[in-house]
Amino acid sequence: MADPVKILVTGASGFLGGHLVDGALSQGHQVRALVRPGSDAVRLGSLPGVELVTGDLTDGDSLRRAAEGCGAVLHSAARVVDHGSRAQFEAANVTGTQRLLAAARSAGARRFVFVSSPSALMRVREGDRFGIDENTPYPRRWFNLYCETKAVAEQHVRAADGPEFTTCAVRPRGIWGPRDHAGFLPRMVDAMRAGRLPDLSGGKPVLVSLCHVDNAVDACLRAALAPAGQVGGKAYFVADREETDLWPFLARVGALFDCPPPAPRIPLLLGRGLAAAVETGWHLRHRSTAGGTDATPPLSRYMMALLTRSATYDTTAARRDFGYAAPRTQADGLRALREWVNEAGGVAAWTAGPAARARTAAPVGTAPAGPASDHTEQGNTQS
Repeated sequence: MADPVKILVTGASGFLGGHLVDGALSQGHQVRALVRPGSDAVRLGSLPGVELVTGDLTDGDSLRRAAEGCGAVLHSAARVVDHGSRAQFEAANVTGTQRLLAAARSAGARRFVFVSSPSALMRVREGDRFGIDENTPYPRRWFNLYCETKAVAEQHVRAADGPEFTTCAVRPRGIWGPRDHAGFLPRMVDAMRAGRLPDLSGGKPVLVSLCHVDNAVDACLRAALAPAGQVGGKAYFVADREETDLWPFLARVGALFDCPPPAPRIPLLLGRGLAAAVETGWHLRHRSTAGGTDATPPLSRYMMALLTRSATYDTTAARRDFGYAAPRTQADGLRALREWVNEAGGVAAWTAGPAARARTAAPVGTAPAGPASDHTEQGNTQS
């Protein structure tokens, strides 16, 4: 697959999916972009070499139309929130992935790359973990439905690998960068701007692996083009070169936009109790929506775990099997982020979130697309 191919990208109107489209085009590939009805596809439609197909992971016919004639699939669409019913998560993350696998294989695609998450291995109770590699087994009990359904979907993808249909998964963590309006970084900056972000570290270093969106794109495209025998049926951690002490990093990003640093510092036990109380109260207030709201809890047990547990990942396997080397450094990524935020209208426009931007930009009566299907690995710090 060294020659240019037609690549189907799901979640193309979202953060990572949009960058996957750009990356594929820059390498000379044709792109078919799957977008949900009502999604904002203006930017995608303006890109030469992009064919838009309207569809949904719940609609097998639309997936078959989207996959027809494509040599590779980059599957980034997912439900990336920490609330909702089991049926919602399974429909989006498990059944939708199974439908897309079937459609891609039936259409003759030769490669299927699934954007997974390190959260697929996240347990309810565990402490700091360093240098996690692909030998780490799936847990018997996952932290939440998002973690569980990403893991189950990943296992379906890996099991589908075969001689004429090569499948693999990449696991970027904490994707960040330009055009992200709903992920962990704009949410943290928005809270710092308002003086509402306490330091939840408990005074200890929280060392994490993050992944700039350009690095995630590089890994996905390398996995799509690597020899089948090297990647088939495997899953790979991908991350930035740097290990990051999370809370000083957040303060550094906030300072780029004149935000006060996170304060006051809250003891870990108190923070965990606060997260449990906030999450429980939020679910009680939104019980009537049965998880259908696009809003997310301002703080949850899952978010608290991601913000207070050290978790670093070994990317040796990705480097060995498809030459991944994290082309974008963190310092360069921060410079580019600041430039993009200024060009996009400033920090307030960046952190407004997709719903607020859609209400401003969409015609009266147009329902904005929610975050559940059009982007992945950005709704939380992991993701």
